[in-house]
Amino acid sequence: MNNSVSNTARLLGAGLRALLVLTLVTGVLYPLVVTGIAQGLFHDKANGSEIKADGRVVGSSLIGQAYNLPLKEGEETPAPDLKWFQGRPQNGLGTNSVNTQYQLILSGATNRSGDNEELVQWVKDAKAAVVKDNSTGTFKVKPSQVPADAVTSSGSGLDPDISPQYADLQVHRVAEKNGLSAAEVQKLVDEHTEGRTLGFMGEPRVNVLELNIALKELTAKS
Repeated sequence: MNNSVSNTARLLGAGLRALLVLTLVTGVLYPLVVTGIAQGLFHDKANGSEIKADGRVVGSSLIGQAYNLPLKEGEETPAPDLKWFQGRPQNGLGTNSVNTQYQLILSGATNRSGDNEELVQWVKDAKAAVVKDNSTGTFKVKPSQVPADAVTSSGSGLDPDISPQYADLQVHRVAEKNGLSAAEVQKLVDEHTEGRTLGFMGEPRVNVLELNIALKELTAKS
């Protein structure tokens, strides 16, 4: 009987020591080491890839934002503020009551097939809106000029980037709305166009938040 109790006590003691050691190694030391390496070598990414303007954090380079006018009475969704460059459509967020403006409570795609009637209508409506919104007195957008990312949402619904083609399409409208020349605004787009990662991965892209921050700075100088 005494031997059985003694063996049980030894086993419990060994289990407790193993628990304490594993807790210390995996629950304290390992997280501290990983956090230290991340902060030392990848400080910006570890802190959320924050973007600052006017001395404060205004967003993340990884998460898209909406640039809309205040919601009017009777509207289900706000109209875009056309003085700013616009990102991709937010249809991936659906018409839920939780997240309609890039709030980080919910994200996701429509999960509709390519021939889904509702999705096809969304694309048609989005293309018509892009043509209408971006046509000015001196620049007319043709439906054939509208790139795919201008009328489709990303898989997450939170894509922060647009294609250079979509950014170029918005230049004349943004210039007109802000009292700038098209050449000035086009220069901003060119300066904020990133190539493929390592020269071969992904596609050329323009971060909308960074571009709009540069646009705000330019209009302040004008």
